[in-house]
Amino acid sequence: MSPIAFVLLAAALVLLGATEWERISSSLGIDGRRRRERKRRKSNLRVVRTETDEFARAVERDLAALPTVEDREPR
Repeated sequence: MSPIAFVLLAAALVLLGATEWERISSSLGIDGRRRRERKRRKSNLRVVRTETDEFARAVERDLAALPTVEDREPR
């Protein structure tokens, strides 16, 4: 191969590395590590189902049972 071909190949590799640097650094750098650690921590979490419907009905029932004060004088 001629020296010109080596120079063009090196230039192409540098150009490719420069255009893909953001993606490479985000997956391999500190941000990538944080993202992987967070994904690993979140994989251990689980959703706990509660009786929210029953609680909401109880709150509505209690609010409906509260005494109300009506204005005697018109504003």
